[in-house]
This record gives sequence, C-alpha cells and structure tokens, in this order.
Amino acid sequence: MRQIAFREAIREAMNEEMRRDNKVFLMGEEVAEYNGAYKVSQGMLAEFGPKRVIDTPIAELGFTAVAVGAAQSGLRPIVEYMTWNFAVLALDQILNTASKMLAMSGGQITCPIVFRGGNGSAGQLGAQHSTAFESYYANIPGLKVVSPSNGYDAKGLLKQSIRYEEDPVIFMESEVMYGEKCEVPEEEYYIELGKAAVTRAGTDVTIVSYNKMMKVASGAAAELEKEGISAEVIDLRTIRPLDWHTILESVKKTNRLVIVEEQWPMCSVSSEIAYRIQKEGFDYLDAPVLRITSADAPMHYAPNLAALAIPDVPRTVKLVKEAMYLKK
Repeated sequence: MRQIAFREAIREAMNEEMRRDNKVFLMGEEVAEYNGAYKVSQGMLAEFGPKRVIDTPIAELGFTAVAVGAAQSGLRPIVEYMTWNFAVLALDQILNTASKMLAMSGGQITCPIVFRGGNGSAGQLGAQHSTAFESYYANIPGLKVVSPSNGYDAKGLLKQSIRYEEDPVIFMESEVMYGEKCEVPEEEYYIELGKAAVTRAGTDVTIVSYNKMMKVASGAAAELEKEGISAEVIDLRTIRPLDWHTILESVKKTNRLVIVEEQWPMCSVSSEIAYRIQKEGFDYLDAPVLRITSADAPMHYAPNLAALAIPDVPRTVKLVKEAMYLKK
C-alpha cells in the first residue's frame, strides 16, 4: 500500500483504463492544457495526446451530446464536469438520451459512459455551486450513481465503471477531498458497484452515510464510543444500485438506524433507505429510523450559515442518542 491523494487515485484509474483500451477517452473543460480544474487529469494530455484528452468549450449540453453519441457508437468516454452544478445544463442528454437509449432501442444500443466531477458543498461557493445531486440522478432508471468517500474506493469503483459497466455511470466526487491522502495498493483492483462497506463494526446503532459525510458518521461513532455506545458505520459507496440488504443485516443486529447525508431532506437518499428498512425490517426496529440532512434551503455563502446547514458530529451524536432514547 502507498499513500496518494484522492485526485491521484482518480487519475490512476483513468490512466490505467486508457492504457488498456484505446476506446477510452477523457473530455471536459480544462482537462487537457490546464491539467484539470482540480489537477485530476495532470499529465494525461502529454501521455495520451489531444485526440484522447480533449478540452471542450464551456457548453455542457454540447460536449455531453458528443460524448453520448460516441458511447453509443462503440467508444467509452469519460466526461468531466467542473462541478455537477454545471451538469444540469446537460441533463437533457443524460436523462433523455444516455439513460433511455437501451430501452428505446430494444436492448440494441448501449451507452458505456462515465460522467464525473465535483459534487456538493465545498466551502464558501454560494448557492449555485453547492448542491449535492445524488438523489437527483438516482431517481433516473438506466443510470448508476457512485459517490465514494475515499481514494481507495474511488479508484476501484471508477475502474469498474470505465471497464465493465455498459450503462451510464454518474460518478460524484467531493472537491474538498481531492487533496486528502489515502492508502491505495500497487496492484490492480476493481470494486463492484452496488456493494456497501461496513467500515466500523458495532452493536447498539447503525449509522449509514456516503461521500464526505462519512467523516461525520465516523466522527460521531468515535465520540459515541467514549460514552460506551457501539455504533456500526456503513459506507454506501453506490447510491444506485442501493445496497439496502447490508443495512438491513446491520439493523437486525443493532435494532436502530440513523442516516447522515448532504442531500436536501425531500425525496432524498435517506428517504428511500428509511422506506426500505421500515418495510423489510420493521420487526427489527426498536426505534424510528432517524436522519440528519442538509437544511431544506439553498446554501448560503456566509460560513456560519453554511456550517449550520450541513450535518456535523455533535448534531449526529445527539440524534443517535435520541434514537436510543437517552437523555440529552
């Protein structure tokens, strides 16, 4: 194992798959000459050339359409969005073309494409650059949605998405994690989509999260341990397909469930999990399923308001105690 940054793990995944298969190429704003807005694609233009690492205009709908057409013609594009907030401009191609063509063609035309980029809040970026989009895209049949919390998972899941997935994959990274160090093995590996990871074993309560909110979930579990409360922590890794079976097996043991996510509360990932677990695991629950989400409002620029809007460790600890009927 060696320590590399999250952005390097993403870059390694793309490099390895592009060396293996010349049908794989990368396109997006500033991915080539500038080495990527967050330096994820650093050095890739020099190795693969301008026909496989392609700078695009600031026109998300246009270059997404080009990539979707390429995928349906036998290539395997990787599309980088500077942020998923900008990808809403390309939603017509993602929703109406990429996700639906397999069904509309009677199974004849696949669309093996990966859409990736920064997602969610990343400090003082204002309301228009701070939305978490997992539940938006997970609502669309025909898409797969990946939201990793660390470089090891990111590399394995991205390699799997590029090499093996014939459906479009929405790959959601976090801008605040690009510089974080993580342990990644030298040898090649892939991680199957749709498999959650139990990152911490516990017996009293199950805490479920994904992406950068895993830090909050893990931090809360560490604080709870100081008070004698054993929390099992699950990292979803993939939002669609959703591995609710792993959550259910944990709830059978702990009898309580708390979900931590950066989505807005209405029609969120936690809404779906809560429904699934109460439907399939009602008899195992000793308390209602509880969740902590971002505030049901646009993200403010002011740092004190941004901090109040996003889940944190103290409020998560308080929520777990509520699920356990403990006095605050």
